[in-house]
Amino acid sequence: MKKKVSIPEAPLGSTGKPIPLVGFGTAQFPFGAATEVVKESVVHAIEVGYRHFDTAAIYQSEQPLGEAIAEALRLGPIKSRNELFITSKLWLGHAHRQLVLPALQTSLKNLGLEYIDLYLIHFPGSLKPGTGFPFNKEDIVPLDYEAVWEAMEECQNLGLTKSIGVSNFACKKLERLLATAKIPPAVNQVELNPVWQQKKLRDFCQEKGIHITAYSPLGAKGTRWGTNRVMECQVLKEIANARGKSVAQVSLRWVYQQGVSLVVKSFNKERMKENLDIFDWELSAEELQKIEQIPQYRGSRAEVHVSEDGPYKSLEDLWDGEI
Repeated sequence: MKKKVSIPEAPLGSTGKPIPLVGFGTAQFPFGAATEVVKESVVHAIEVGYRHFDTAAIYQSEQPLGEAIAEALRLGPIKSRNELFITSKLWLGHAHRQLVLPALQTSLKNLGLEYIDLYLIHFPGSLKPGTGFPFNKEDIVPLDYEAVWEAMEECQNLGLTKSIGVSNFACKKLERLLATAKIPPAVNQVELNPVWQQKKLRDFCQEKGIHITAYSPLGAKGTRWGTNRVMECQVLKEIANARGKSVAQVSLRWVYQQGVSLVVKSFNKERMKENLDIFDWELSAEELQKIEQIPQYRGSRAEVHVSEDGPYKSLEDLWDGEI
């Protein structure tokens, strides 16, 4: 029997159940590739202790994730769906008031679930209804924050998702959402790692009671936006060597020590376990200070959303100056 790790949790706002502080990502590039690998990896991840699984409509990994959950329930590493925390995301082509509920219903059908634990607006943008990925600049339309968020609130009120939140939202965009929200976002899932530390955003979200989940905690090498800046970082390498840890473990431990949750993706069975071996040791104040000095670089710049005719004319517009 594989040794199962117990993952710490954090409370989420006033609703929903606690979020496990380390989750498992299911995006495989190109989207929709290797669905059998996704299914097999998720089953194994459940066996070693992962309980939070992150998917999105656009990843095309909802169905294999759902199949893996059914398989894990049949095999026995979990006794009930309630032991899992499932996050999915509203794609930009469905970020229109009338399309939000049907989009979530489609995700639930793909997953074979009656509810998910967290539903996120994938990005602070919108595309012409039904547009997929990749998309053209002329498909970009402004996001109607108020209307789309009202539809997200309806999804929570119906019990189809336990909590709602956003992804890739910078401070001003969160303020805009909070100005009209009846239910504030429980989570903001953003790029966060030692090379992109997001101090300003973390402080803002803490003040507003919004939990942060870090994606790309290892730099997302192998994706179209990812780099090897985290894994090749000299400061992290030195700390890892001194500690007898891997660079990945040092990076994940740093993220964890910021009081946020994280989603890490590896379909390699040994690395899956290694990525959970971050709870029984900690980085010292001196090591944290060294990491704070690392030059900062946003990996996921999302230039594809910048257009002279669209709502975001520059990267500064898109990221509220945080680039």
